[in-house]
Amino acid sequence: MKKLVQLAFASLLVIACQTNEKPTVSSKALSAEEKIDSTHIKQFFNTALTEGKSYEWLRDLTQNIGGRLSGSPEAAKSVVWGEKVMKEVGLDSVWLQPVMVPHWVRGEKEEAHYTVNGQKKDVAICALGFSVATPKSGVTAEVIEVKSLDEAEKLGDQMKGKIVFFNRPFDDTLINTFQAYGGCVGQRVFGAAVCGKYGAKGVIVRSMTNSIDDFPHTGTMSYRDLPKEQYIPTAAISSKAAENLSADLKKNPNLKFYFKQSCETLPDAPSFNVVGEIRGSETPENIIVVGGHLDSWDLGEGAHDDGTGVVQSLEVAYLFKKNGIRPKNTLRVVFFMNEENGTRGAQEYARLAKVNKENHIGGLESDAGGHTPRGFSIDANDGNTKLLQSWKKLLSPYGLHDLDKGGSGADISPLKNETVTLVGYRPDSQRYFDYHHTSRDTFDKVNKRELELGSASMTSIIYLMDKYLYDNTPVKP
Repeated sequence: MKKLVQLAFASLLVIACQTNEKPTVSSKALSAEEKIDSTHIKQFFNTALTEGKSYEWLRDLTQNIGGRLSGSPEAAKSVVWGEKVMKEVGLDSVWLQPVMVPHWVRGEKEEAHYTVNGQKKDVAICALGFSVATPKSGVTAEVIEVKSLDEAEKLGDQMKGKIVFFNRPFDDTLINTFQAYGGCVGQRVFGAAVCGKYGAKGVIVRSMTNSIDDFPHTGTMSYRDLPKEQYIPTAAISSKAAENLSADLKKNPNLKFYFKQSCETLPDAPSFNVVGEIRGSETPENIIVVGGHLDSWDLGEGAHDDGTGVVQSLEVAYLFKKNGIRPKNTLRVVFFMNEENGTRGAQEYARLAKVNKENHIGGLESDAGGHTPRGFSIDANDGNTKLLQSWKKLLSPYGLHDLDKGGSGADISPLKNETVTLVGYRPDSQRYFDYHHTSRDTFDKVNKRELELGSASMTSIIYLMDKYLYDNTPVKP
C-alpha cells in the first residue's frame, strides 16, 4: 500500500510539472510582431491575476450600492461611484453624459397562490418591468396554459377573463444557453401585448432559466401599441412553481390562481452615462469603446448583470496604464445607463457620437456575466472579421477559442455601420441564467479569478484591435 501511495504521489508530481507551464504560443508559429503581441498579452494576464482591481471594485459597487434600476436612488449613487473610480484609475478625461431614463418601481413584495384539494400553495412570483399593478385586492381567475405566443394568439377570445400562463422552458439541448434564452424570452416580453387585446385578466410567465428552483426572474415586458385600458398585470413565476402549476392544472383544470402586485411607472428621471478615456497617441480622432451597463434589476445586487462587465471594462484601461502601454487610438470606457429597460444610455451615446462626428472604429461590450472566458463574437465586415479570427493563435492559449460571427451587445450595437468592428465578450454561459434578473445575482456568486481572466481577455483583444484595426478601417472624412 505504501508503495502504491508513493507511485501515485510521484505521478501527481509529474502531472503538476507538465502542467506548470506558461500559456505561450510556439515561437516558430509567430512573426516578430506577433512575438511582441504575445508578450504583451501575457503581461496583461499576469497583471490582472496578481494586481487586478476589478474584484474589489465589484465588491464596492454591489455591497455598498446594490441593485441599480434606472431612475432609482441606487442608480444615482452608482453614477457617482463610476465617476470616482474612473478618476482613481487616472484616465485622461472623465465626464458624465446626461440622459433621461424610464423610472419603473416594484412597490410592495408581490404575492401569489392557488388552492388544490383544499391545500393552499404559495407561489414564488415577481412583477415584470413596465407591468401595471393588479387591483389592490389582486387578481383571481382560472388559468390557461400555453407554450408560445402563436398558441396564445390562436386562442383569441377564449382568453377573456382568464390568466394566461406561458410555460415554454429553455431548450436544454442547446449548449449556448443564450440561444435557449432567445428561444423563449418573447413570451415574457410580448405575452401581455398578445393576451391583453383579447380581454385576459393577467399573464404569468415561466422564469427564463435552465434551473428548476424557486427564484423568480424579472425582466422587461412591453404592451406594444395596446391602448392603456387593455394593459394587464404581468409577472414571472419561478421555474419550480411553473412545473408544479402545470402538473396541478392537468389534474385540476378549473383551479383559480391569485396574484397581487403594486408596481407603477413614474415620469422619466434624469441620469447619466459615465464616460472616461485615454487619448490616443497617434490617431486620437479614432475611438475604440469598451463598456458594460451600470444599471441592473432591483431584486439582487446586479453582480453578473452587469457589475462584472462594468468593472472589467474599466480594468481594460487600468491594465493598459499599469503596463505602460499607450493606445494608438483613443480608448474610451463607458458605463451605460438603462440597458435593462430601455437602452436610453446606448441610444444617447450613439446619437451624440453622430452629432459630434466621432469616428468609432471598434467597440467591445461585456454583458454576459463574469464566468470563465471562452472568446468573443464578432459583428464586422468580412475583412475585419477575418482579421480578428487570425488572432486565435495569440488568444487560444488563454482559453479564448471562440471567435465567431454574431452579435456584440445592446449598448454598442447602435454604433454599427459598414466599417466599425463590434465585439461581444463571451464567457461560459452554463451558470449565467441561474442568476440572471434574480435575487441571487449577488457578489458572492462571482469568482475572483474568472473575473480577472475576463478582464485580461478583454484587454488582449482591445490591444490587438488598437494596434491593427485602424490600418484596416477607412477613416471617415
